[in-house]
Amino acid sequence: MSEDNDLDLRELSDEDLVQQMHDDLYDGLKDEIEEGVNILLERGWAPYRILTDALVEGMRIVGIDFRDGILFVPEVLLSANAMKAGMFILRPLLAETGAPKMGKMVIGTVKGDIHDIGKNLVGMMMEGAGFEVIDIGINNPVEKYLAAIEEHKPDILGMSALLTTTMPYMKVVIDTLIEKGIRDDFVVLVGGAPLNEEFGKAVGADAYCRDAAVTVEIAKDFMKRRHNRLGTAAE
Repeated sequence: MSEDNDLDLRELSDEDLVQQMHDDLYDGLKDEIEEGVNILLERGWAPYRILTDALVEGMRIVGIDFRDGILFVPEVLLSANAMKAGMFILRPLLAETGAPKMGKMVIGTVKGDIHDIGKNLVGMMMEGAGFEVIDIGINNPVEKYLAAIEEHKPDILGMSALLTTTMPYMKVVIDTLIEKGIRDDFVVLVGGAPLNEEFGKAVGADAYCRDAAVTVEIAKDFMKRRHNRLGTAAE
């Protein structure tokens, strides 16, 4: 790796720089990602192109290796942090240019549960895939989910639990959404170590997500179907 330290990113062609950024994301190198983003901006790249070609594509590669057990949570968190540093530069520019978003997600850990590593990872990976993510944190009663839904009008609601004792609270939230007649307004995804597909079905979620990489794939798939169904009205 030592020769990388002598690498001058500015000397690379656009194509090689993007390739190098994929490698740097994979290695969780935050400073290099910031530098790469700034160089591409100086070269006149549109913020959305940098997001998709350099960051999202880089995180897609990370996601595949995470799913396949080649990378583990600590490494993926480093990658996600590096991506966040790049996003920090791009976010205000993306807002100005009105770049298309994949969709919007509200995510939080359910009441009684204070675990958040899995949830944070999902949030970062979703952001890395071009979603807008509103993270409402841990220990959320149903009221907190409802308030976030009301305020942010998400396409996707994500709920996480790591304790078998807090898992049933997901059903409380979904049942409340049904009561209020808003259950069909968005896709409900659930995840966490003790859950499984049967549980997801039993509580009335749209899907159970095994890990962060799978969550991104499922979310993209739902958004595609939703756009096909709603056509331009989805905008």
